[in-house]
Amino acid sequence: MKPEIVSPRREKLLSSLQDMDAVILFAAREAKLEKFSQENNFLYLTGLETPNAIYFGIKSNHSNVEYLFIQRSDPEREVWEGKKTTPEEAKAQSGITNVVFLDEFDGIISNWCPAINRIYSNIGHQAINAPLSYAMFRLKPIKERYPQIAIQCITEKISPLRKIKSEWEIMQLQKAIDVTGKGILDIWENAQAGMMEYELEAMLFYRIQRSGLKHWGFAPIIASGINAATLHYEKNDCQIGTNDLVLMDVGASYMNYSADISRTFPISGVFSERQKDVYSAVLRVQKEIISMIHPGVSLMDLQKRTRELIAQELIELKLITEASEVGKYYMHGVSHFLGMDTHDVGGRTAILEPGNVITVEPGIYIPEERIGVRIEDDVLVTEEGYCVLSQNIPKEISEIEEILKARQ
Repeated sequence: MKPEIVSPRREKLLSSLQDMDAVILFAAREAKLEKFSQENNFLYLTGLETPNAIYFGIKSNHSNVEYLFIQRSDPEREVWEGKKTTPEEAKAQSGITNVVFLDEFDGIISNWCPAINRIYSNIGHQAINAPLSYAMFRLKPIKERYPQIAIQCITEKISPLRKIKSEWEIMQLQKAIDVTGKGILDIWENAQAGMMEYELEAMLFYRIQRSGLKHWGFAPIIASGINAATLHYEKNDCQIGTNDLVLMDVGASYMNYSADISRTFPISGVFSERQKDVYSAVLRVQKEIISMIHPGVSLMDLQKRTRELIAQELIELKLITEASEVGKYYMHGVSHFLGMDTHDVGGRTAILEPGNVITVEPGIYIPEERIGVRIEDDVLVTEEGYCVLSQNIPKEISEIEEILKARQ
């Protein structure tokens, strides 16, 4: 990211605050011998992949004051950990001019605290029996010494910004989606009965890494046979049977923007008649729900209509006799926002606006028949209606079977 991308975001955020309200965001902590992944709100506002850093911004007398706190370089540790981000690099990347070191944080914040009314931070939402997050731990002294300061989660303030994707953000999502699609094709071209689910996962991750991406957007689901009837199956450690359907719910992450795609295919290369009937039912529902997308529609409208349509399909499949029984074979929501988080900010009752990106993912799960089908696409809400960002990833039965038949 560049300053021209992140600086306007901070300006919008701080401008939305009351006078003498502040934002304190904590970067992700550096993990030893692990790939670093930045905290999304911190990355969204600063563009920095720098670990352990802290952003402080305050609306003071109707103008904005900003500080960025980073680690000091330690020459003795450089041979082990490499060089730290310098103040000059941090300024150039973020557009924040006041860049100082972490050991100055307490002193600078202490000078501001007597005048601050409220602090918004990435404290998250934690159970009361869980250990304090790092952000809550660092803010605890402020709350103890200045009880008049209200400390709130940043989500309510940053959600309206993150929910509307810019052209640049859509480009990052498109890259993640396209790489995910290529990985799915790799699987279709190479998967065979008798393989382990994790072998298919490895094919996709190889595509992700060779494409220059570093991370999954979320833990991948590669579920064969009855495993596909477990919605969040993540073990990926079973052998794939000769006649199994394989459900894949996967997504690469690019610049912390996550794809989220589901495809289901027959390992044999051809859908059985029953598999075809169930798959076709899910696909019909998905297509109708996608056609409903336009500004002004709510996610709850999509969910209500999905349940109605799936209930009709389940009756046709002779799985239920009454629409009220739909929950026996369809248990989850049809859509969520997509962005820097796979289940991105915005909530499940929001009204769609241009610039939103959502998933559409109906499914039918029949454990007694060892069948689970989910079809999921990523969809941009436009002024006129919608654009399916994952439209180049095949999902028609004829397309999938043609690809599978070409396997060596």
